[in-house]
Amino acid sequence: MPKFFIKTYGCQMNERDSEQVAHSLIARGYERVSCETDADVVLLNTCSVRDMAEQKALGKMGMLGRMAKSRPETVFGFLGCMAQARGAELLKEIPHLDLVVGTQKFHRVADYVDDVVARKRSVVGIADPGLNRMDDLRFSIVDVEEEVGSQSTIRDQSLAPKQATAFVSIMQGCNMHCTFCIVPRTRGAERSRTISEIASEVRALVARGVKEVTLLGQIVNLYGRHEFPSGAAVAGRGPSISPFVQLLEAVSAIDGLERLRFTSPHPIGFRDDLIDAFSRLPKLAEHVHLPLQSGSNRILKAMHRPYTAERYAQLVGKIRGARPGIAVTTDIIVGFPGETDSDYKATRDLVEHLQFDNAFVFRYSPRRETRATTMSDQVDESLKEARNQDLLGIINASTRRANEKLVGTRVEVLCEGPSKTNPARLMGRTRTNKVVVFEARENRIGKIFDVAIERANGFSLYGQPID
Repeated sequence: MPKFFIKTYGCQMNERDSEQVAHSLIARGYERVSCETDADVVLLNTCSVRDMAEQKALGKMGMLGRMAKSRPETVFGFLGCMAQARGAELLKEIPHLDLVVGTQKFHRVADYVDDVVARKRSVVGIADPGLNRMDDLRFSIVDVEEEVGSQSTIRDQSLAPKQATAFVSIMQGCNMHCTFCIVPRTRGAERSRTISEIASEVRALVARGVKEVTLLGQIVNLYGRHEFPSGAAVAGRGPSISPFVQLLEAVSAIDGLERLRFTSPHPIGFRDDLIDAFSRLPKLAEHVHLPLQSGSNRILKAMHRPYTAERYAQLVGKIRGARPGIAVTTDIIVGFPGETDSDYKATRDLVEHLQFDNAFVFRYSPRRETRATTMSDQVDESLKEARNQDLLGIINASTRRANEKLVGTRVEVLCEGPSKTNPARLMGRTRTNKVVVFEARENRIGKIFDVAIERANGFSLYGQPID
């Protein structure tokens, strides 16, 4: 039985795509392993949003070259966003690379792996044992073109036992064309699945024991805006109901589903009907990840982000008003081309004012074929790093304060599995998406229960389950 290893870089969408690839390979009889040295097939699912993610994947594949020399029958592949953006040039740069499969062909990966595994074993078994990919280019497969069925989900019967949570892709692509972002190139234009198809997938997941589902999209709350009509007006709920809120209502109505999340939304898609949904859909979890990117209106305009810092702050206030206790997290870029000390201060001041529960802070990195790459006044790397560390200090202090407020309280936790840092303990997440670590005499994976929080340490909470 062939064995495969898959490593994922980047966002939850990539995690979901890797899950689909893994399920499709398991359905073919492959066995998943946790270490590349035990694998016959090594796949890296890549990210192109920032340069560091690309460099990590390239560095990893480069290190695997030593393994390729001693095991010429092993298959090596790049999947995902970097594969989509760079295509065939990756095969030219990396001699032992066999597969380059883009974001629209995850449903074909198992076919391609079968093909390359069979051909490699045939050639290595008959010809010179020293033969490798450099000697025979027949093993190369580059496929990044979209086709019908590319968004279909493959889960089969390989869902992990007692799996508590699952990602469900509801759309692909993005039409916003932020000047720093490569996603429209790697994921294409916006395309949405139907509500009935998504709801059917969620029902199947719930039937297998999943308690929490996260709906995924590059601009998830703009789901269906080009394909589906808004709903009819409802008294007290605005002039119309967007396709995304219609989807939330349909999924929330599924019996057995306990929690519903979504990521990542765009501020301009956060209409009143979506804010209202938080006040009337109890399954919708109390957490919103709302990318800010910058607190400077001048930089937001240069980024092609069609909102102001003032509007963003008002939106956060409305969200917090709709569901008391809701957690708000965000993404921020520092060092965007032309960002002055004054621009950075505006971001810093807004972050201090809004007191996020957590945030991902990134140094701007140029992405090929994006407008920001050619902008003048590129910021020096040392200044980017200084601003990054300064802002992280503010965010970390805000996160610590938010977590310390929960010490001495009881919180509802969905147990997801062993703690990553201590397998002897279990971990779960609150409805506000905070990590809780605890000890338990029994296996509580997949169960929902209260935990008494005893202490907070960094980004995690620690406590004892309450029977």
